[in-house]
Amino acid sequence: MATLYIVATPIGNLQDITFRALETLRGVDTVACEDTRHTGKLLKHFEISKPLLSCRSQNEEQAAVRIIGLLREGRDVAYVSDAGTPGLSDPGARLVQAVRREGIPVVPIPGPSALTTLISASGMTGRSFIFDGFLSPKAGKRQKRLDELLEREENFVLYESPHRIVKILAYIAEKEPGREVFLGRELTKLHEERLYGTALELFEDLNDRKSIKGEIVILVSGKKKS
Repeated sequence: MATLYIVATPIGNLQDITFRALETLRGVDTVACEDTRHTGKLLKHFEISKPLLSCRSQNEEQAAVRIIGLLREGRDVAYVSDAGTPGLSDPGARLVQAVRREGIPVVPIPGPSALTTLISASGMTGRSFIFDGFLSPKAGKRQKRLDELLEREENFVLYESPHRIVKILAYIAEKEPGREVFLGRELTKLHEERLYGTALELFEDLNDRKSIKGEIVILVSGKKKS
């Protein structure tokens, strides 16, 4: 029976791709992806030539129908997002649901993730953490969710754009200026940056910059027990 492979790809440094991911991409009949241009460059770098099928958040359900059709014909399909692990603040979950409903095997090919990359270098302890992905772009909803997270004892992780990160840090610094924060920007890329300090210190640092570029991940310590 044909199989859908969910393949993690590098979040920046192409050398982070796994041998198993390369073997899978070379072995499937079709590669479905979030952005055909981005994935085309990745495959070209590793000298892999495969038909590409667009499957992004805007067309995921329609693309799932096409992918299921290929799988029913006996063709193996790999799915990759633009970077990291599909389904983790990236498209992929609805595709997996649709394929599983058809009784078709789904096999994960693990690899890079900005979430685990940041946590591994944080030094923050704790048996558990909360991953909340991207907060709402609407200030009211964003602040309400931050209030909820700041009341939890677990550390929490957020993904954020360079356009809103200062607003996030400003709000946390206003509420809890001494809260520990570990921030990763452009992880594994040429201009990778890792910042550790209090919410107030990181807010002051980034607020003083003329511009901020690149994808950002932040880890915030949980509320201390009284």
